[in-house]
Amino acid sequence: MKPKNRRPENPYVLTEESVKTPPTSFWGTLSHLGPGFILSAAIVGSGELIATTTLGARAGFVTFWVVLLSCLVKVTIQLEFGKHAISTGETVMSAFNKLPGWKFREISWSIWAWLFIQFFKLLQVGGIIGGVAITLNIVFPSLSVTIWTLVATVTAALLVYRGYYPFVERFSLVMIAFFTLFTFLSVYFLQYTSYAFTWEEMAMGLEFNLPAAMAGVAIAAFGITGVGGDEIMYYNYWCLEKGYAAYTGPAAETEEWRQRAKGWIRVMYWDAILSMIVYTLVTAAFYLLGAAVLHAQNQIPQGYEMIETLSGMYTETMGSGARNVFLLCAGVVLFSTLFSALASWTRIFADAFGQLGLVDFYDNRQRKKTIAILAWVFPVLWALSFLFLQLPVTMVIVGGFFTSVLLLVVVFAAVHFRYVRLDANLRPGKLYDVAFWLSVSGIVVAGIYGITRFF
Repeated sequence: MKPKNRRPENPYVLTEESVKTPPTSFWGTLSHLGPGFILSAAIVGSGELIATTTLGARAGFVTFWVVLLSCLVKVTIQLEFGKHAISTGETVMSAFNKLPGWKFREISWSIWAWLFIQFFKLLQVGGIIGGVAITLNIVFPSLSVTIWTLVATVTAALLVYRGYYPFVERFSLVMIAFFTLFTFLSVYFLQYTSYAFTWEEMAMGLEFNLPAAMAGVAIAAFGITGVGGDEIMYYNYWCLEKGYAAYTGPAAETEEWRQRAKGWIRVMYWDAILSMIVYTLVTAAFYLLGAAVLHAQNQIPQGYEMIETLSGMYTETMGSGARNVFLLCAGVVLFSTLFSALASWTRIFADAFGQLGLVDFYDNRQRKKTIAILAWVFPVLWALSFLFLQLPVTMVIVGGFFTSVLLLVVVFAAVHFRYVRLDANLRPGKLYDVAFWLSVSGIVVAGIYGITRFF
């Protein structure tokens, strides 16, 4: 007989055998957290380390509100995706294929739009793999950036090739923990240097001003900091693989099912909100470093000098000895983004291929085989994009812009999940709906503004 606490063998297929009573105690709830922190590992490298500090370096404190808003405003959209996963057991692509609107060859417009955007998202992760390679080249210059790119490519592929959910979760947590602590310490020691910032400067950054010259990079940062459109979609898979939907069981018109669904949704709320607090604090720390140190020096992270420029935030606050620690941590946090992104890309593309009829995503063997193959394909594509362009910051910013565009599709799906697909007994209260529509409005305005500015 299978132990009741064992993780379901196939979390994408809901059965009565996997049903589990949700925890009611605080510590019991904490023991079931994890999906949101996998997203944090993806967010910290591309959004916080590169895009956030670049915005701070260019704009100073004036756009501090942009990155804070970008972290806070998207969480209700993430919650809708999590609730939909738990209450239906559907994957993102399966749910997208049921959205209203036109279809081409029986595939929803939303899936085709997502596939188109992914061509540009290749650049973003290519910029991340380039950041890893540049960092390693600085530490070990005997090997070229090209060689380190290949090393990062193969390492990431090997880790994800057989990396199932428990490994992805634990590895992500370990990689972000030390760097986060180091960044907070740097902000603290910043106040004992000539770059110390005042509460008045922070308040100025919360006045909702947006200089026209900063609009483009601000919109990109809005799309890429906090949970972006991609991470919101990825959250579905991590909630499923954590077992939230499997523990809830197949949807049924019974009070027992409703109570289980509410219980596991409550656990998911804790997961999403606590991880939001973590990445919001980290985002604020990165921005303040960029605004206080790099903006004052007129140093903008770009090209192969990106990592050296960013290291200045730490050496100016913690001394020259902090440079090597920063390089080590930067390599770790960028690699965490690379690792988490690859683990997520393999799953969502396998799901998309399932909707296109190329594989059976719900078959354990076929899904794992597809993920294993894609674990090698994507790192090679990312590496080639970086080696061809060699503009890591620009690649990340371009990816951030298209993340803003993707957010519009994600918001449409979230509204549909909330008002059409969600079981009436699981619907939230009016206060939640107010926060939800504030999120929707902010994302739509930012997305449309970014598109009009781009064209």
